[in-house]
Amino acid sequence: MNTNEALIDKFYTAFANSDAKTMCECYHPKVHFIDPAFGLLKENQVCKMWEMLLSKSKGNIKIEFSNVKADSETGSATWTAQYNFSKTNRNVTNKIVAEFVFKDGLIIKHTDYFDIWKWSKQAFGTTGYLLGWTGFFQKKVQKQALLSLKKFQENK
Repeated sequence: MNTNEALIDKFYTAFANSDAKTMCECYHPKVHFIDPAFGLLKENQVCKMWEMLLSKSKGNIKIEFSNVKADSETGSATWTAQYNFSKTNRNVTNKIVAEFVFKDGLIIKHTDYFDIWKWSKQAFGTTGYLLGWTGFFQKKVQKQALLSLKKFQENK
């Protein structure tokens, strides 16, 4: 395992242990994070997002990861999160492909890819099934996610 593979392993092991502090130690101060639920987050927002998600899960999140690969510049992994979506208390199993870019021995760019429609069906039931594929619904999900993050940051 090379150093960047070890960094990805450290990140997801910390995630599986609900350790946001160690997760954030893996990130470069100028990190950019992108995913379908939050869109683009930068720098401190990224760590606050993980803190918020772990806090909302109240220890009831299961993280599994595999296929960790990296070279000196880029890396990837696949991971699965199982949790109850806090807004609806519905059970979600989200399968994600992550891509990373490294700088100064840390993650400077983290992009998570997942099927937002599959996620919506699990998180919102019939509404997600009927509307989860639409840009309107996806923008609404992103707006709500960012609002939740803003409220979390204000309360910290």
